[in-house]
Amino acid sequence: MRNKDGHMSIFDIFSKLNAEKSPAAGKPEYIIAGLGNPGLQYENTRHNAGFLAVDAIAGKYNAELKKIQFKAQTGTAALGGKRCLLMKPVTYMNNSGEAVAQAMSYYKIPVERVIVIYDDISLDPPHIRTRLKGSDGGHNGIKSIIALTGEDTFPRVKIGIGNKPHKDYNLADWVLSKFTDKEMPLMKDGIEKAVLSAELIVQGKAVEAMNRYNN
Repeated sequence: MRNKDGHMSIFDIFSKLNAEKSPAAGKPEYIIAGLGNPGLQYENTRHNAGFLAVDAIAGKYNAELKKIQFKAQTGTAALGGKRCLLMKPVTYMNNSGEAVAQAMSYYKIPVERVIVIYDDISLDPPHIRTRLKGSDGGHNGIKSIIALTGEDTFPRVKIGIGNKPHKDYNLADWVLSKFTDKEMPLMKDGIEKAVLSAELIVQGKAVEAMNRYNN
């Protein structure tokens, strides 16, 4: 707002300066990568729980994942006063590490500031589990990230999608199946917990996230 002389008021100047210093502008300090498979045929499938979580973060912080870079759909959001690069790799699950490694290298972000959100069949919805490091646990997306970064010390948030109904059920068919109408409210709850956990990790409160949301 300008005064009668056409000049900005002192309040507007301070507001503009604060906006320029906002964590929403400048180099990202964290990466939040949700894992999944691109394409309409994979929407709302169990393997895309990570995508759903990143979409939820984007929606909560009015971020748009419209930019294609680092082999991913990306956007930025300020969580807990920290600017975060939100990522949904477009390389398909097995090559998720390509997108994550490229973004890490470009922005010089250490692996400890890379938060990965993904599906876990060992947990039932709406349970989640946050860890600061660990093996791939048989998850191909995590396996790719570890292989291409050479590190397993990145925080991760696992979202429970439930185990296959019986041992003879094909695992690939199970993780690529869509959530049922009965499961969707539980998944929404789990995704909300994953978002809250990621927010705490960015604020340096990973232990609190584990204590509060791990089951």
